[in-house]
Amino acid sequence: MVAKAQIDPRLLDGILTETINTVKVSQTQVFDISEQSRQEFLHLAKELEDVKEKVLEAIDRSDLLEERSKIARSKLAQVSKHFQKYSEADIREAYESANATQIEMSIARQTEKQLLEKRNDLERRLNGLKETVSKAESLVGQISVVLNYLSGDLLKINELVEDAKQKQEFGLQIIEAQEEERRRVSREIHDGPAQLMANVLIRSELLEKVFNQKGTDAAITEIRDLREMVRASLREVRRIIYDLRPMALDDLGLIPTLKKYLRNVQENTGISIELVPMGLERRFHTKMEIALFRLIQEAVQNSCKHAEPKNITVKIEFTEHHVSLFVKDDGKGFDSSLQKTNSFGLIGMRERVELLEGSLKISSRLSFGTGVYIQIPIRDREGSE
Repeated sequence: MVAKAQIDPRLLDGILTETINTVKVSQTQVFDISEQSRQEFLHLAKELEDVKEKVLEAIDRSDLLEERSKIARSKLAQVSKHFQKYSEADIREAYESANATQIEMSIARQTEKQLLEKRNDLERRLNGLKETVSKAESLVGQISVVLNYLSGDLLKINELVEDAKQKQEFGLQIIEAQEEERRRVSREIHDGPAQLMANVLIRSELLEKVFNQKGTDAAITEIRDLREMVRASLREVRRIIYDLRPMALDDLGLIPTLKKYLRNVQENTGISIELVPMGLERRFHTKMEIALFRLIQEAVQNSCKHAEPKNITVKIEFTEHHVSLFVKDDGKGFDSSLQKTNSFGLIGMRERVELLEGSLKISSRLSFGTGVYIQIPIRDREGSE
């Protein structure tokens, strides 16, 4: 019997790594092409608007000169018809006026023609750039999917999943989970450390100016403020790292993990936070417990960041068919008639609730605080996985 050739896993890993690196380079290049095309598109769009205005001006001028030419030709025809009635000066003026007007009108028509050709050329180029940008953006998205799939350790998946359809579904679930977590982390970083670090950069640039203009004491004060901003940024980064995965959730369950998390929030913010569990606590699927934890976490973070509360109450009720969450603060509130469609926090909460087939209600009044009520149906009757 002929022995089957053994494939070295390290060779496959090397091929996969090289493929991922190549895809990353290609993604960067396509993104650069997209951005360059977008900038050129904006530049040409501005130029097109200017050319359109000049075209209108040229058309108006050509029409005006056309009227003047008609008048000059009419006068010239009259002079030619009654030649003996006009002096030599009048005749010369009529001929020169008609000729000058005709020349000026020809120049205007030529200018108008050139502007129209330039406008048409710009419109064609803009359409081409628009198509290029669209294709580049689509290609970047497709490359991201491929890259995430490659980064999901296909070799281990191939060992775990035998059926081709199961492998495909499993890979897509991994990609979806990775993308969702990356979106959440990017939102957190954008709203937290990125903003703080931008402020640190601005303040650091002003430090030398403060020192030169106001002296050492003012500069020291500025440095202290800068140090506090860096500390705040560090706290925010540590919070994000902790938020990525609360390990106590697997070992201790939802209520003990919530108690620990809310205690940390209270210590870091000085806000009084009360947790009120009701009903008989039980364990659920890991996905369910993580989702419940994240929903309370997001609601509490929204209150701390935006409401300026003194007290927050978190209630969680377990019943036979539902888990109900209620987060209430005594902060400044907001006008609930104005939809906050661009709030990343609310978007994330709604997405999680919809995935769990639950309901989300938010009530708020200015100066009277905000309440978030969530009800999730219990689908898992077998306990935790």
